[in-house]
Amino acid sequence: MHRKTPKQFDVLIIGSGAAGLSLALHLPQSVQIAVIAKRALNEGNTFYAQGGISAVMDVEDSVESHVADTLDAGAGLCDEETVRLVVEKGPENIQWLLDEGVDFTRESPSASGYHLTREGGHSHRRVIHAADATGQVVESRLESQVRERKNITLFEHHNAIDLIMGGKQGIPENPCLGAYILDRRAGQVRTFVARFTVLATGGASKVYLYTSNPDVSTGDGIAMAWRAGCRVANMEFIQFHPTCLYHPHAKSFLITEALRGEGGRLLLPDGTRFMPQFDKRAELAPRDIVARAIDHEMKRIGADCVYLDISHKPADFIRGHFPNIHAKCLEFGIDITRDPIPVVPAAHYTCGGVITDLKAKTDVPNLFAIGETSYTGLHGANRMASNSLLECLVYAQQAALEIEHQLPASAPLPVVSPWDESRVTDSDEEVVVAHNWNELRHFMWDYVGIVRSNKRLERAKRRINLLRHEIKEYYSNFRVTNDLLELRNLVEVAYLIINSAQHRKESRGLHFNIDFPNRDDRFQRAPTVMIPDNYQPLDLSG
Repeated sequence: MHRKTPKQFDVLIIGSGAAGLSLALHLPQSVQIAVIAKRALNEGNTFYAQGGISAVMDVEDSVESHVADTLDAGAGLCDEETVRLVVEKGPENIQWLLDEGVDFTRESPSASGYHLTREGGHSHRRVIHAADATGQVVESRLESQVRERKNITLFEHHNAIDLIMGGKQGIPENPCLGAYILDRRAGQVRTFVARFTVLATGGASKVYLYTSNPDVSTGDGIAMAWRAGCRVANMEFIQFHPTCLYHPHAKSFLITEALRGEGGRLLLPDGTRFMPQFDKRAELAPRDIVARAIDHEMKRIGADCVYLDISHKPADFIRGHFPNIHAKCLEFGIDITRDPIPVVPAAHYTCGGVITDLKAKTDVPNLFAIGETSYTGLHGANRMASNSLLECLVYAQQAALEIEHQLPASAPLPVVSPWDESRVTDSDEEVVVAHNWNELRHFMWDYVGIVRSNKRLERAKRRINLLRHEIKEYYSNFRVTNDLLELRNLVEVAYLIINSAQHRKESRGLHFNIDFPNRDDRFQRAPTVMIPDNYQPLDLSG
């Protein structure tokens, strides 16, 4: 048993993307903060985001237009109060990034002084960006700022196992008291106790065989919150990005939607353009429509991929606006100034997650969730392009304000029980984890992917129930490892996705079921809410 003295902080932030690092920087420097990163600090979805951040920055644009576009993309399931909050706070959060030293791409004739691009679902140019590597520029700048703050302690290569709940420590209100966390390099479990804990762990698209996400996107925050008693919503809405590079040696390389925003055309292998027959917005239709169109055409003609072509634009324009994509494609012998890019859809973004209020508070006292881990109501049934980083920024700001407000009255840190591994042993069957991981990702892609059916979902449910039982038994008998923790969380997330998809007996946004091919506003115009057995409604009477 590992009985080192627990580490104590005011705020424990699990996750180090745009949401987590922004929150750490927004909090006063008198607050003692721990930031947990599963791998290196910058390894997450933020770093790989190419397109940009949507915000009203142009005089010809408006808050009302951005709100309307978001509501339309969300297919009737967005929470309008949330949408308005995020859109209204967009410009000030862009200014905050500028003040922090983020260097966005400039354009002198523009009224804002910055080049604004347009992506799917947007009626105006409102996506501010740093060439085609916005996430990398934002993440790198936030990381450098965080590393300079003496009140922020960074724990890289640490993987959260589970939240520490007050009920198990004899506290009736059952608040979150921190988390048990595996120090991956030392192979030891450490106890982190905090007045407030924030889940900022990103999404869960590694549950699918093909994804644009890095390996760390295993739904850790969603699964931990679910086990702790938090409600989860809209997990059936998994966004499949229409255009990932199709090449045997290109691992999860995304081709930004901004390329289509600047005139890129989707073509069949014979050079025929096909998007206009699916939607009047053609290549600039929302991602769910474009991904399903590509999936349909690939299946119709038996193609391995389709092609995205921007070679009709001047070569200098392409190299100037998309330098990273140009360089990466050249590595694989594709010159995008002359050649079309082979692309396929891949799981990209989790639109559902842990239910929060407008202040980022979850159902559990002292537990917050921000960024892709959370369900705020912003995205509804389909996220509009480049609203995700905006949500990270706004809800980090909201959480910081609420935590700062609550800190003076927060209770002293209690004594908590250390992690107990006295009844487990080292595994001699690691092959079980590898086999279950592969099986899970394959059947989720085959049965719960872009196009679903009742029969496919039922098959997936039978398999996930067996896997949950196997993993629970394995977890109970052996010491935790990173692979086991990630598989345990992915299995829970898959369970939530499958059950949510079965509950929604219609097709809407990112969820398409061939047995219910039409949208049904009479019965289904509400989020799909999953309620855990240990859910305890908060008493808000006071």
